[in-house]
Amino acid sequence: MSTRFDPRTLPGGRRLPTEEDFDPELDQPTELEQGTHTDTPIAGRAMVVVVDDRVSGQPDSIGPLVTELLDEEGFLVGGVVGVPAEETEVRKALETAVVGGFDFVVTVGGTGVGPRDVTPEVTEEILDQRLPGIAEALRSSGLTAGAVDAIVSRGHVGVSGSTVVANLAPSRAAIRDGMATLCPLVSYVVGQLSAIDEL
Repeated sequence: MSTRFDPRTLPGGRRLPTEEDFDPELDQPTELEQGTHTDTPIAGRAMVVVVDDRVSGQPDSIGPLVTELLDEEGFLVGGVVGVPAEETEVRKALETAVVGGFDFVVTVGGTGVGPRDVTPEVTEEILDQRLPGIAEALRSSGLTAGAVDAIVSRGHVGVSGSTVVANLAPSRAAIRDGMATLCPLVSYVVGQLSAIDEL
């Protein structure tokens, strides 16, 4: 588990802080200081991976939506990456998040039954532990919300190293409902992992 940071030490923008970035003499107000979330406890560092052949390396409106929802839950979003629905590209993005020490990486897309829906298979390969209860909770809440793609999603949720990885279906209904269900549960798991890392 990575060290938690005080939002006041963040440089401007959404780039995640490093020790080299930290400057106690910095007197410029940051985006977080100017925003409404300065009093929100930091839940962890997050990365978003949008899996869609149409993104061509640039995430579309899905990325900003997930970023906004994560921000509301107190996660510091360190990156939004758009990748085509290819196993090697999805794996590279997930491994980058894990090696980079992110607490939470959420993928959006590629969870259905089409020939290029490969996100669940790639995710399963990198997980050390699966959290099937959370994945089932996402499908159950999707049923209540009427998000068909969430109901039929084959997505996984689990832990790779000290990173929680979760797959979401790509409709806006599935994303909004899924994030509302997912974030409190992920925060709990991140807290458990943090306690283990501090032993």
